[in-house]
Amino acid sequence: MDTELTSTEEWKTVITKCLQTLRSRFGDSSPDMAMILGSGLGSFADELEDSLHLPYGDLPGFPLPTVPGHSGECVVGKMGDKRVLIFRGRFHFYEGHSLHTATLPVRVAGAWKIPTLIVTNAAGGIRKDWAPASLMVISDHLNLLGHNPLRGANLDDFGTRFPDLSNAYDPAYRKQMFEIAQKANIDLKEGIYAAMNGPSYETPAEVRMLRTLGADAVGMSTVPETIVARHHGMRVLGMSCITNHAAGVQDDPGQEVNHEEVIENSKKAEAHFKKLLKAWVKAV
Repeated sequence: MDTELTSTEEWKTVITKCLQTLRSRFGDSSPDMAMILGSGLGSFADELEDSLHLPYGDLPGFPLPTVPGHSGECVVGKMGDKRVLIFRGRFHFYEGHSLHTATLPVRVAGAWKIPTLIVTNAAGGIRKDWAPASLMVISDHLNLLGHNPLRGANLDDFGTRFPDLSNAYDPAYRKQMFEIAQKANIDLKEGIYAAMNGPSYETPAEVRMLRTLGADAVGMSTVPETIVARHHGMRVLGMSCITNHAAGVQDDPGQEVNHEEVIENSKKAEAHFKKLLKAWVKAV
């Protein structure tokens, strides 16, 4: 758990120290894009060539992830002609962190002037016709956390007090991903991602509420990171792996949702996930 920092100077100091550490390890030039890998999706970092690694424990202000499937390290390497920074694992609000800490990797990437952020996650499917291990491009989101990572004093050096989220998930990036999926003959969904606090999974009544609100998938991350990325002016691509049917959606009403199923179905979707994302990184 961490303490909320209220001073902009405190946060700027933490971000600056993190950036100095990254530059010391990976070099001064900023990568072409940054990526946050969600539950069970961390193996994508192994696709990078000539990669260098840095444990989160070496970065000031970075806590160690406590959730299985989040290894906790930064990786920088090449993918085609792109230089990519990967955050292998994330910090969640439900772990007891403030949203400032949960979005610290994005703050550091934004301060490094990285223009693009890819956020990935494991999510529960709200639509019955979407089978577990499906992949979804995020078109929009619902912030149902009851909090916003921009709450408090604005970091004026990074962005405006009131950033616009009309196109939080870049339309051109989404279009490119669908073109790649079509060429690869991979079924790709598109939908709205709802962020809930967790760590308990949603009740069937909450899932019915989310369906009424227009959500197609639900998880416990991603939205704060996207908000902070847009605050920095970064372009965002969001990808969800639908790892399970949310409560009340599955055919067996007595079937329980569990994290082991999330990890298992993430691995089932791994080949298509890697193929799409690797092709997109090279093509964008």
